[in-house]
Amino acid sequence: MGSADSKLNFRKAVIQLTTKTQPVEATDDAFWDQFWADTATSVQDVFALVPAAEIRAVREESPSNLATLCYKAVEKLVQGAESGCHSEKERQIVLNCSRLLTRVLPYIFEDPDWRGFFWSTVPGAGRGGPQLRGLCGPCPKQGEDDDENARPLAESLLLAIADLLFCPDFTVQSHRRSTVDSAEDIHSLDSCEYIWEAGVGFAHSPQPNYIHDMNRMELLKLLLTCFSEAMYLPPAPDSSSINPWVQFFCSTENRHALPLFTSLLNTVCAYDPVGYGIPYNHLLFSDYREPLVEEAAQVLIVTLDHDSATSASPTVDGTTTGTAMDDADPPGPENLFVNYLSRIHREETYLPNSTKKIQFHQELLVLFWKLCDFNKKFLFFVLKSSDVLDILVPILYFLNDARADQSRVGLMHIGVFILLLLSGERNFGVRLNKPYSVRVPMDIPVFTGTHADLLIVVFHKIITSGHQRLQPLFDCLLTIVVNVSPYLKSLSMVAANKLLHLLEAFSTTWFLFSAAQNHHLVFFLLEVFNNIIQYQFDGNSNLVYAIIRKRSVFHQLANLPTDPPAIHKALQWRRRPPEPLSRAGSQEGASMEGSRPAVPAEPGTLKTSLVATPGIDKLTEKSQVSEDGTLRSLESAPQQSSAEDSPATEEPSQAWREQRRLSSASASGQWSPTSEWILSWKSKLPLQTIMRLLQVLVPQVEKICIDKGLTDESEILRFLQHGTLVGLLPVPHPILIRKYQANSGTAMWFRTYMWGVIYLRNVDPPVWYDTDVKLFEIQRV
Repeated sequence: MGSADSKLNFRKAVIQLTTKTQPVEATDDAFWDQFWADTATSVQDVFALVPAAEIRAVREESPSNLATLCYKAVEKLVQGAESGCHSEKERQIVLNCSRLLTRVLPYIFEDPDWRGFFWSTVPGAGRGGPQLRGLCGPCPKQGEDDDENARPLAESLLLAIADLLFCPDFTVQSHRRSTVDSAEDIHSLDSCEYIWEAGVGFAHSPQPNYIHDMNRMELLKLLLTCFSEAMYLPPAPDSSSINPWVQFFCSTENRHALPLFTSLLNTVCAYDPVGYGIPYNHLLFSDYREPLVEEAAQVLIVTLDHDSATSASPTVDGTTTGTAMDDADPPGPENLFVNYLSRIHREETYLPNSTKKIQFHQELLVLFWKLCDFNKKFLFFVLKSSDVLDILVPILYFLNDARADQSRVGLMHIGVFILLLLSGERNFGVRLNKPYSVRVPMDIPVFTGTHADLLIVVFHKIITSGHQRLQPLFDCLLTIVVNVSPYLKSLSMVAANKLLHLLEAFSTTWFLFSAAQNHHLVFFLLEVFNNIIQYQFDGNSNLVYAIIRKRSVFHQLANLPTDPPAIHKALQWRRRPPEPLSRAGSQEGASMEGSRPAVPAEPGTLKTSLVATPGIDKLTEKSQVSEDGTLRSLESAPQQSSAEDSPATEEPSQAWREQRRLSSASASGQWSPTSEWILSWKSKLPLQTIMRLLQVLVPQVEKICIDKGLTDESEILRFLQHGTLVGLLPVPHPILIRKYQANSGTAMWFRTYMWGVIYLRNVDPPVWYDTDVKLFEIQRV
């Protein structure tokens, strides 16, 4: 049958289904087989030939026919899994049914009345086996035991997909020379011997097979569609809603859970976009593996959507086994994928990196986040070497590149969240001292320095030239700098000037008085300077010199006006529409060679909405570094003087975040600063260490300049390099680290972000386009 005839007959079958007013019997094979047995339609054909309006029409006007279509399609998948798909015809039927269900499922999920349909039991489908007996004929009489053991349609579908993903000669290479003949062989097949890629738990790398990859991709697309019921539920404030599809698929009911988890993880981690070690090989031929890797990454991050705030990950202290996982752990989460991820301990497990720009970087960032969040051994492995810098540089590249693009605000958040998580560990701060020599093209000033300099310069660029919606991230960005500051041995002059420019911008009276929490940014920056002066004075002459040059900023802060006329005068600035921050005096300099400026999104670009992120006080937990280097939580102890000590922190975080968003453009009068409010935090500004530094060093520098007639700053820097403040500064304060802590607010944010990425990335075919999703809104820039 020709392709055109096949499509025509398929379209006729769809029209028949949508126009029939009477239910079609499940036993009418001649009718139902038109959808899968006699056609050779691609997934793109199915989406074109089955319009959304017609699916909805069948759902509303002939519900029994839609139900039977789903039942029959699942039955064919189950039969294919049972038989092993030996013939080409069986494989084609499985693929056709998979494509049809991928098309139809979102329209089942968008209607609340249909949402429980797949979780209704199928007569005769007992839990003893996946066969959908009784589906094609009248319901047989069943005893109570049969009813209790009946398997919901969703479970039959998920188990069939899992079986089909390890089907010899269909999705995996057969290990036998002869074809598997009996169903018993399929059932007894050890899928751990058929893991798709070498890596965790599997040393052998099978030969690449284009057809197998394509078949895997179709089944993973269907699996992802099954999981996507979460898109059709509004965001829950407590984030505790469990996805029943994911819960069942990642349970002990799925005998393929371990090999499938390792197959997905290894496929993602072993992916070499460049290929065979030849640079820019991807320019010579198309990479058919990338779509499979992207699909695997998406399925993996959805199965790992587990709120770590509600159940602790198992500790990793067991014995080394051949599966690269610890077996002696206490019981972990019921989600086996999360459990397995938390127990990986082999150091060979790592994330891919290459010179080719891949398109699914957001999924990889979510996966990296999950690895670090659920598996502390992985986090420590990443941090114990300079490998963490191989992750830092691409993240900073994406942050810098996306800063002006409103459609990529989610990418900005995930990148910042990862750096916040890493910054809570001492080793991250230490690693940042490694010289930066990679020179990835970014539109930032050219500098000679370390990875710490790169981080500060990029953060400065985000704050001063990012779009307005990034203001809620300022606290996170500065918290990261605070966390690493005690370990920074030598900042460049460029980075030192950037930090002073931020302080200068944030300490203007119009900005300080514009919103209830803006002064916290000043507290964070002062804490950075204090940490470096107290713990890394030697080697940081550039920063000390920059502080001396900008000493007027610190004096202005110490003498901040608190009288009503001064407040009124400062607020006159707020009524103007200035830039969020002045960039005057930031000494931009020439950008890196080969870089391109960050650009806004093209008008009309689709983006998905995100739920609000918790404030920094909810995102982090304060810990104090003890003399032996260990951390002691301060959440139940008396607080050290810090950015959050002012009474303003008692206000609801949502309220102040909204005020911050309106900080430089609103004159609504919802909140007004008072003299009492300013005095409440002005007295807590940690200026003592800096003022003492200025008191000691400024007269010395001025005397040298006069005595020697110095005008060259290099001479002053040389003097500062050999200077000391030992015994002259206040007693060093304890190092305060704000570590990320899992919470329901971020869990819900990750869920909406993750599904938003998946929604926008799946455009061929457009699986969820134009369906009534509730988890987020689809917007145009």
